[in-house]
Amino acid sequence: QRQLVESGGGLVQPGGSLRLSCKAARMITSVFNTYKLGWYRQAPGEQRELVAMIGRDGTADYADSVKGRFAISRDNANKKVFLQMNDLKPEDTAVYYCHAQSSQYEDYWGQGTQVTVSG
Repeated sequence: QRQLVESGGGLVQPGGSLRLSCKAARMITSVFNTYKLGWYRQAPGEQRELVAMIGRDGTADYADSVKGRFAISRDNANKKVFLQMNDLKPEDTAVYYCHAQSSQYEDYWGQGTQVTVSG
């Protein structure tokens, strides 16, 4: 079963905001805070794209297309990672995936959550 569980996707108008959440399942909660975390997205017919990443120390990096609009954060107490998305554009429409990587390069993926920007 999946070790990352996502929520928060939906339909919004251009200029709107959404906050995505990803929570670690029980089997990896004890080590989740040591993982490098990220959010990826994939539109139909397109390659999966790294949107944002955050390290164990909280250092974050973003794709150029979302800089100034998106913010990634992690809540170590609750074993969660978030993606705050502001000023959404139609080109942000995609399935968004939570990702976690251990120090030994083990990869975990969420099931994906749909974000649609239209109207």
